[in-house]
Amino acid sequence: MRPFHFAFTLIAALAVGGCSGPQSRPSIARATTVPAMPQPAPSRDATLALLQRLAPEADPGVLALALAARGCAVTAGEVDAASKLAVIDYSLPSTQRRLWVFDLAGNRLLQHEYVAHGQGSGDNVATHFSNRDNSHQSSLGLYRTAETYIGDNGYSLRMDGLDPGFNDNARNRAIVMHGAWYVDPDLAAHQGRIGRSHGCPALRQQVARVVIDELKDRQLLFAYADDAQWLQHARSFACDGRSARQILVAARSAHVLGGGNGIATAAP
Repeated sequence: MRPFHFAFTLIAALAVGGCSGPQSRPSIARATTVPAMPQPAPSRDATLALLQRLAPEADPGVLALALAARGCAVTAGEVDAASKLAVIDYSLPSTQRRLWVFDLAGNRLLQHEYVAHGQGSGDNVATHFSNRDNSHQSSLGLYRTAETYIGDNGYSLRMDGLDPGFNDNARNRAIVMHGAWYVDPDLAAHQGRIGRSHGCPALRQQVARVVIDELKDRQLLFAYADDAQWLQHARSFACDGRSARQILVAARSAHVLGGGNGIATAAP
């Protein structure tokens, strides 16, 4: 009986195999990688709150205006979304550190430094600004950084102004970032201010190369002052329909209502 039973079983197995057609290979469990879901971009208020935590001494209105300009530049394809952002607040005296360099992609403050303004812009505080050649005045607005070169002031960074009528003559004027011996806070003890440039945002020589390397090649620099003409007519921060005054007031009011903790909790 045992041989007969084996033959019957073999015939039955072959018959079943013929009805079902070719058998697929046994499936092998494979490790699969689930693609990470893209994270939504931080909201405008969340990004402003981050910058305020990184730079609590900075004016939240100035930071908000710089972020608005950066957002417009990213939307227009002027820079990519990971671009760094440098902010200069020329409403502060030259004896204060009034330049901040932010790495928004890494949530870091890279630099907080002294920066010079032009001889024609004022003494310790810059009050006059120009886009004209030979004015020796600083220019306001948003810049996109470009290439580096070695010039009369050593290692330097060219910039292209993105605010028509206010800083778009920067390349022709040779308004560049460079190091300078006169950007020395110790000078303030003798003359009440650091040295002044011919309109360039000059830096301390000790940090110039590091800052320039962080900002070169299509990053952004935003230069602010409480200048009525520029605030009313500049285009760099106006792409979402809000005026400069609306942006400034909203950020400053939110900062006050939030207890000055750098978290935007409300806006008028």
